[in-house]
Amino acid sequence: MSTTNKSSSLKKVMRFARPYRVRFNWVIVFAVSLSVFAAIRPYLLKQTVDQYIASKDAGGLLYYILLMTLVLLLEVASQFYFVYWANWLGQDIVKDIREKLFSHITAFRMKFFDNEPVGKLVTRTVFDIESIARIFSQGLFMIISDLLKMLVILGVMFYMNWKLTLIVLLAMPVLIYATRIFQQKMKGAFEEVRTQVANLNTFVQERLTGMKIVQLFNREDIEYEKFKEINQKHNDAWQKNILYNSIFFPIADIISSLTLGFIIWYGGISILNGDNMTTIGDLFAYTMLISMLFNPLRQIADKFNELQMGIIASDRVFELLESGQQVQDPGTIEAGHFKGELEFSNIRFSYIENEEVIKGINLKVNAGETIAIVGSTGAGKSTIINLLNRFYEISSGKITIDGTDINNFTLSSLRRQIGIVLQDVFLFADTILNNITLNNAEISREEVIAAAKAIGVHDFIMSLPGGYDYNVKERGVMLSSGQRQLIAFLRAYVSNPSILILDEATSSIDTYSEELIQNATEQITKGRTSIVIAHRLATIVNADKIIVMDKGRIVEEGRHYDLINREEGYYKNLYYSQFAVEGEG
Repeated sequence: MSTTNKSSSLKKVMRFARPYRVRFNWVIVFAVSLSVFAAIRPYLLKQTVDQYIASKDAGGLLYYILLMTLVLLLEVASQFYFVYWANWLGQDIVKDIREKLFSHITAFRMKFFDNEPVGKLVTRTVFDIESIARIFSQGLFMIISDLLKMLVILGVMFYMNWKLTLIVLLAMPVLIYATRIFQQKMKGAFEEVRTQVANLNTFVQERLTGMKIVQLFNREDIEYEKFKEINQKHNDAWQKNILYNSIFFPIADIISSLTLGFIIWYGGISILNGDNMTTIGDLFAYTMLISMLFNPLRQIADKFNELQMGIIASDRVFELLESGQQVQDPGTIEAGHFKGELEFSNIRFSYIENEEVIKGINLKVNAGETIAIVGSTGAGKSTIINLLNRFYEISSGKITIDGTDINNFTLSSLRRQIGIVLQDVFLFADTILNNITLNNAEISREEVIAAAKAIGVHDFIMSLPGGYDYNVKERGVMLSSGQRQLIAFLRAYVSNPSILILDEATSSIDTYSEELIQNATEQITKGRTSIVIAHRLATIVNADKIIVMDKGRIVEEGRHYDLINREEGYYKNLYYSQFAVEGEG
């Protein structure tokens, strides 16, 4: 990352500190006071040795001991408030960034999620943002504090004995050079670590989510070997960090020890030769001062790396925040309850540029009608629904509801009026009630129970331990696929949508659940425009209209009995071929 990008990323992070300006200023105040109190202690020690121990003044010695104790307590208090407030500030800032990022991600186009691994997004939202907190807790403020401390200590050292201080300054370029080399090496190592962490998270996330497939196809050993390979790369990245630390810190300690030894030797010779400029108190004080000067300089490389790691993480986070992947919402009309008249006019759409999956479709659905869309896999059935909900933006053409272009409605109000039941129902690790209401406070428990009774699923829910308070666990694993479908039907019903979409909602379920779902379907489609994407054609024979799609086009349209009687009709062949397969089964 270039210096310009680093500066830019840090400035973006600092903008989030503006609401906490008072706390930010207090952290700086405590950093300054910490530096001053730390530098005063060695000077007081010098005075104690030279003026009171040498002259055997017990009263003066006690006074200075109490004074050093007071300064030490003030230093400890400054250290406490500095560390506490810096960490507090950092956590509040990352809380704000994480909330903004999560809100941002939830507004992204579906196309973004088609291309981005979930594990990578988890890394950005959790681990990378936590690294940003270290900019404040371990990086920026610590560096400011250490630099202030070094400047104050150097000032005190020059005031006490400029000759000894010059010896110290001769050693500092060597340590600064070693620090610079260490920082450069660690930069590349940290970048590699972040990359490998993202890869590891992505791999683990996908395998845990798809564990059933892993075990079903006996992939445990193969996936284990892949995991070992990725984990080894992660381990190798960290080994570089360990190696550089193992080399740098002993070198820094050697430089510090040699400098101290030379100071004691030179200072001792000066005292023995009668040099009044150097005193025994100086040697005592410099023993502390060299450590206090070199330790921050030695650790500042590590702090710079913490800062750099946080900046690298912030760069990744802001890349997401500034990606421009949100669904565009130019609409200004708040959608009320629709009559439900739909019209698709010459709709064209491509997931991948120049590879159309919807090719000039024209379709009109009257208010209150139930239409079914059928066709082979990949015909474009579900894509039609995705476009109606504006999960994807059409390439050309227009979709209207009650004569108004859907782009003119605000996105949230449009989606509130469209209820969807998907084939693959997603349930959160929460109660049945919360999975139905999705924590919408406007939907009461009583309304949910009344709705469940109306569509015939109340008895099924009450048969579960805890009824509506039964926790279905992650992804609803405690329920069968049919039971999850029933929850999805109830979820759609209580939202009282104007338009209802059933996307292959009755496929792959047991007979008992299918009967319940058929009853629920009859109830929730009453008085609503309904679109049923059907896999099992026997379930849509009573639809007002059947739309037959093939390769992104509408090839037939009509009622079941009209289509079934067409000679060599596409729907007829599809229907009887499926009937024959089910008969064989």
